[in-house]
Amino acid sequence: MELDGGLFSATLLWWLAGLCVVVVLYALRLAPWRRLTKKGQLHVFLGAVVALIALWHMRGQLQPGLSFHLLGVTAITLMFGWSMAIIIASLALFAVSLNAGYGWQGYVVSFLTVVLVPITLSQCSLVLVRSWLPRHFFVYVLGNGFFTAWLVGYAGGYLAMRLLAYSGAYSLAELQMTIMPFFPLMFFPEALVNGWIITLMVVFFPAWVHSFSDEQYIHGK
Repeated sequence: MELDGGLFSATLLWWLAGLCVVVVLYALRLAPWRRLTKKGQLHVFLGAVVALIALWHMRGQLQPGLSFHLLGVTAITLMFGWSMAIIIASLALFAVSLNAGYGWQGYVVSFLTVVLVPITLSQCSLVLVRSWLPRHFFVYVLGNGFFTAWLVGYAGGYLAMRLLAYSGAYSLAELQMTIMPFFPLMFFPEALVNGWIITLMVVFFPAWVHSFSDEQYIHGK
């Protein structure tokens, strides 16, 4: 969910701007840039940026100051890892914010709800699923793809509701009556889209999915 930065205090916006800069710089430092030198990987990277830009332009306004769109970042995280996913999503959000006229205020607030939190949760879920569950193709697709995307959608949506309530634009009780009852309808498609994308990727283009390998998830299973 994307939020209107004009609803928030200047102090909070500057704190979020600082967090955004630190996270992006850290991601740039950690990113495995040599991977992009492999055949076709740069095109996949740029294609992911364009895909997110297109997906995030298909949004609807739920309330003044609150817009909803599918995230798609769980699949991006599985394909590229945390650092590269942060960079890809940051570039896509910059393009969308520039086109929509959100300004830097809208960018730094939405960075928290559509980039940092969803991608970090997707990466944490990948680590936990690998640790707790057997490495099997269906565990990977259903656990890391469908279920994680559903969880990430809920977490990002709930965080957006809390931020709106904190801004004073809406009360939490009002949001619980008008927006949150529709969370199941809003985030089930998120699970489907990410699950389908990652399934297609591992079946037809496994080399594009950094977190997947045939040896671990298919051979001998």
